[in-house]
Formats: sequence, C-alpha cells, structure tokens
Amino acid sequence: METQGKAWDEDAAERVVSVLKAVADPSRYRLLWALSGGRELPVSALAELLGAHVAATSQHLARLRAAGLVLARREGTRIYYRAAEVRDLLEEAARTVHRLPGPGDDGGPGPGPDAVPDTAAQRARAGLLRRRPATGPATGQAG
Repeated sequence: METQGKAWDEDAAERVVSVLKAVADPSRYRLLWALSGGRELPVSALAELLGAHVAATSQHLARLRAAGLVLARREGTRIYYRAAEVRDLLEEAARTVHRLPGPGDDGGPGPGPDAVPDTAAQRARAGLLRRRPATGPATGQAG
C-alpha cells in the first residue's frame, strides 16, 4: 500500500514542535501578538505591556528569538524587537481554539483572534496581568 501525502520529516517535525513550545506560554503569545502587526518595540515597552519585570520579559524574548519567531535590532544601547512572519500562525491558532469546544461550551464560535486583551484592565479581567512582587523594606508588622 502506498503512503499518501508527504513523507514524515523528523527534522521538520522537531522544528515545528520547537516553535509551538516557544509560543505555548501566555506571555510569549502576547509578546508575539504585540509585535506581529509590524510594530518594533524595546523590551521596556514590552514589559510594561505584559505588566512584568524587564528581566522576565527579556527571558521570554530570548526564547522567542531562539525559535526564530522574534528578530532584534540594536540602536545604541537599546534593542528593538519585532516579530518574524508569525501573524498567520497566531491567527490560525486562535481560530482553531475558538472552533474547539471548551469545558461547558456549547460549541459556538468564540471571540476572534483580535480579541487579545491590550489594556491593563482587560488583562486583569482575562487573568493575564501578573502582580509584581512588593519591594521595599519589610516592616514586620501584621496588617
């Protein structure tokens, strides 16, 4: 019996899995959305967008760069990031998720791929806003 379609390519499969793993984090997914419209932003602006520390955002960007999903350009002491051609990947993932029934879903369509929260209030309601740890001296007093 003849196999239909393309032969299995182990190397290509590993690269695809690497890309999917890189995107499989809410913060990295949001970073890609923020950068996918042709925008180019420094890490400080991206950290503010996520409501995260610059160091954590830099780690996410490093993971995305390693997967080839984010490109960087240095200008003086600042590094500006932009997404590679990932918009189709992000939109297809969003369409696929919205077509799949979730727990308690009736199977109807969900919000479109552009429904990614972009304000702090929307991120907080969506559970995407992380609280920064409190800084400063500890008083040792109970509240």
